[in-house]
Amino acid sequence: MAMTMTGEVQLPAPREAVWAKLNDPEVLKACIPGCEELEATEENGFRAVAKMKVGPVSARFKGRVTLSDFDPPNSYKITGEGEGGVAGFAKGGATVALADKDGGTLLTYNVEAQIGGKLAQLGQRLVNGSAKKLADEFFSNFAKAVQG
Repeated sequence: MAMTMTGEVQLPAPREAVWAKLNDPEVLKACIPGCEELEATEENGFRAVAKMKVGPVSARFKGRVTLSDFDPPNSYKITGEGEGGVAGFAKGGATVALADKDGGTLLTYNVEAQIGGKLAQLGQRLVNGSAKKLADEFFSNFAKAVQG
């Protein structure tokens, strides 16, 4: 099942500070809902383990993430894939862009993903709703990290 999601969030910090936090594994680990492990691997990559619940399906996803198309402190691309055992898999990418706005930074994102397995059987509305909730939680946590 294919899924797309776009959004934006206004952050109360300069673009350079937001960029630094977006590239800090400790900050990302603290902000990603359910994240149990996040460690840097090869250059511009991470290995992650996160426990997620989507509707009735709960799973521990293990995956890899790579950052590319760097344009500091303006944008980059995230590409990743994760396996959740019988729950299924997810793979896809996102572009993240930063722009100066209202004395802070406007972060915009555009996600395209594919999911399969039990997750895909849950239906588009439930999966999209859960994805939006996870994104909102991440950006709420990230906004606090940027302020702190």
